Amino acid sequence: MQLPQIRLESQMAKIQIQKTPPQQRIQQPEAEMSIQQPKADLSITTKPSKLTIDQTEAWEDLNLMHISKRIEKFADEGHKAAMEGTARRARQGAELMKIENAGNPIANQAITNAFDQMKRIGIKFIPSHFAVKTNYEPSEVQIDVKVNEPIIHVQPQKPVHTYATGDVSVSMRQYQDLQIGFVNLFSDSV
Repeated sequence: MQLPQIRLESQMAKIQIQKTPPQQRIQQPEAEMSIQQPKADLSITTKPSKLTIDQTEAWEDLNLMHISKRIEKFADEGHKAAMEGTARRARQGAELMKIENAGNPIANQAITNAFDQMKRIGIKFIPSHFAVKTNYEPSEVQIDVKVNEPIIHVQPQKPVHTYATGDVSVSMRQYQDLQIGFVNLFSDSV
């Protein structure tokens, strides 16, 4: 005997997804930049050095002096000789006033006054040490510098940003299906 049957055939629905990825692009242009460096302002002032040489004393030692100096020298020597002569005469006069004391002042004074003193032998035309006077004033240098700051101009650039959105599309790949069938519903035997 055959039993009636219900046959079910089903098919699941299937979807499909297609995806397009997004695209992003970022570019950073370089900044526009200019730098200028002005030269520093420099000024230099110099006071020249000075050398003075005074050889007046050396010329005087060589007996080559100015006439006013020579007159002054001779006047001093004359005054000194006059003072020494006065002192000698006063001393010798005092000795003669005391002639009664021991000694022979007249003979001694005659010998002393009769002869000139011995002259010193030597070279007199060589200048004395350090007769030439020198004086040196070094030069002075003054340097003034004014520093100028650099001139910097910068213009930044904005980044270039492009973005293309992605896409997702969903569609049916396969629809659901249900098949119902009946078998042996009506039998031939009665």
